[in-house]
Amino acid sequence: MLEQTVVIPNATAADIYAVLLDSLKHSQLTGDVATIDPKVNGKFSTFSGYAVGEITKLEPNKLIEQSWRASDWPNNHFSTIAFELSDVQQGAQIRFTQTHLPDGSLQEFEQGWTDNYWEPLEAYFAD
Repeated sequence: MLEQTVVIPNATAADIYAVLLDSLKHSQLTGDVATIDPKVNGKFSTFSGYAVGEITKLEPNKLIEQSWRASDWPNNHFSTIAFELSDVQQGAQIRFTQTHLPDGSLQEFEQGWTDNYWEPLEAYFAD
């Protein structure tokens, strides 16, 4: 299981929730195409189809849970990701978990979330 906790300065939990669920804002964040139907059972695609899945649980401004898979994974292999959001004195805290990763991919995804989400989120809210 992958677990990461990050704090994004200059942001609130509501800000992060909005960026992760809005197609246009998500596309701006990552610099790549995202289409997101922001409701439970809504489908999503990010990074021009590299990551796809379905939203399984939402708690406004607090939790986003998704069934998630990468396009280069074995057929029908899905992981579960969760963004638990809260406001802290320094900004917005994200407690992120990802379970059921394919064998041998943990290190790749540890770095991938940092490179593709945590650092871009810091830059997105730096202004």
